[in-house]
Amino acid sequence: VNHIVHNGGLYKRPFNEAFEETPMLVAVLTYLGYGVLTLFGYLRDFMRQWKIEKCQNATEREEQKDFVPLYQDFENFYTRNLYMRIRDSWNRPICSVPGAKVDMMERVSHDYNWTFTYTGRVIKGVINMGSYNYLGFAQKAGTCQKAAAKVLSQYGAGVCSTRQEMGNLDKHEELEKLVARFLGVESAMTYGMGFATNSMNIPALVGKGCLILSDELNHASLVLGARLSGATIRIFKHNNMQSLEKLLKDAIVHGQPRTRRPWKKILILVEGIYSMEGSIVRLPEVIALKKKYKSYLYLDEAHSIGALGPRGRGVVDYFGLNPEDVDVMMGTFTKSFGAAGGYIGGKKELIDYLRICSHSAVYATSMSPPVVEQIITSVKCIMGEDGATVGKARVQQLAENTRYFRRRLKEMGFIIYGNEDSPIVPLMLYMPAKIGAFGREMLKRNIGVVVVGFPATPIIESRARFCLSATHTKEMLDRTLKEVDEVGDLLQLKYSRHRLVPLLDRPFDETTYEETED
Repeated sequence: VNHIVHNGGLYKRPFNEAFEETPMLVAVLTYLGYGVLTLFGYLRDFMRQWKIEKCQNATEREEQKDFVPLYQDFENFYTRNLYMRIRDSWNRPICSVPGAKVDMMERVSHDYNWTFTYTGRVIKGVINMGSYNYLGFAQKAGTCQKAAAKVLSQYGAGVCSTRQEMGNLDKHEELEKLVARFLGVESAMTYGMGFATNSMNIPALVGKGCLILSDELNHASLVLGARLSGATIRIFKHNNMQSLEKLLKDAIVHGQPRTRRPWKKILILVEGIYSMEGSIVRLPEVIALKKKYKSYLYLDEAHSIGALGPRGRGVVDYFGLNPEDVDVMMGTFTKSFGAAGGYIGGKKELIDYLRICSHSAVYATSMSPPVVEQIITSVKCIMGEDGATVGKARVQQLAENTRYFRRRLKEMGFIIYGNEDSPIVPLMLYMPAKIGAFGREMLKRNIGVVVVGFPATPIIESRARFCLSATHTKEMLDRTLKEVDEVGDLLQLKYSRHRLVPLLDRPFDETTYEETED
């Protein structure tokens, strides 16, 4: 399905997203592959039970057999028999700054990935296509590093207290004022952990008698926060405004179950960029629905802040919208800013309330001063307040890299998910055997990629996920594309039936499709 939306003037720019349907033969073969793996898994479990094969997985001790089990053996079936076969594709240790290139520690396994041994060799100069270093601020030299080192010598590494006690530094106050100005909101509050920013603040905003409408592909932190809140949760189809509007209508017409009382609050949870799909939220339509049905909007900009918009200010900037139309603006510093932690921005009344009622604010230790300085320096760079144009140039470079990389992959015949402006580029692999094979083949060619399978994705939608950075040069991207093309032919990954026509005279942002025979 290819979406090119203008939608009655809500969008000030073309909104192009593509989710090509899985070819039927590929889907059948993928299910067949998982079926064969499952059968062999049961066979191997039978052999382990009868001591024919050595059992290396965690099991209950004999003397505890009569106890209620702490460890459910069957629940680990997938991990034991499927994941373990391709475990070498994950948790690869790097030993350098996660920049455009990384150094990786070589490891080998002599027992089919149950344990790993380090060889002592370092694989140098691996092109990093997996880190969320969108603007390239994860670096060991430069303005950010110097500023962070200076603050480290002045303040030390830790604060050893919460913000409400002895852990409220002048640097924290400076950061929050800067973030509020960057977002265009009245006030902001920062937290030491991005995941906890969602999971600990949503319960402070809604509770019993409230309704949460959550996108089906929302991040685990949003899901956990919604569950901890005690509010009623209803799920709408991914980025589907008809599904969202139907839930809003039903919520207002029918009210709460049994009592039919009106909901105390209705909170819509969405993300700016969805990290597995590469899609961008249809924010103009979400805001229109939010206003129409008098609900609240919580926007998670973990991946979009810094990476989208002409000024790098996220999905609100990308669509040219008013930040005041978003009730709760959340984001993290772990990606575009090369640091750690998260923030929430909005009206002053909201932030003052969270300072008192948020578990993250009351119980969590304050952010480390060097990390705070890293964020301050990188935000000022993006805003141009450092007196240079480096930040603006990085935002533009990321946008150019994204469009170029996506277009070239489509021309090669791969199925690519997501929005044409999203720096997260999922390349569909589908079959379980190809997950490990793709990761290994790319590493052989000195390119580090992230491969993703079930349960992080639907069982037949395994994929490789590329994350682009402003620090990727055209030579790096061309080399990566060349190797991906080669591996794609080797593993037969070019499933797309809609081949882009590479016309030399075609404008940079236009898309031409040519139907190819099945």
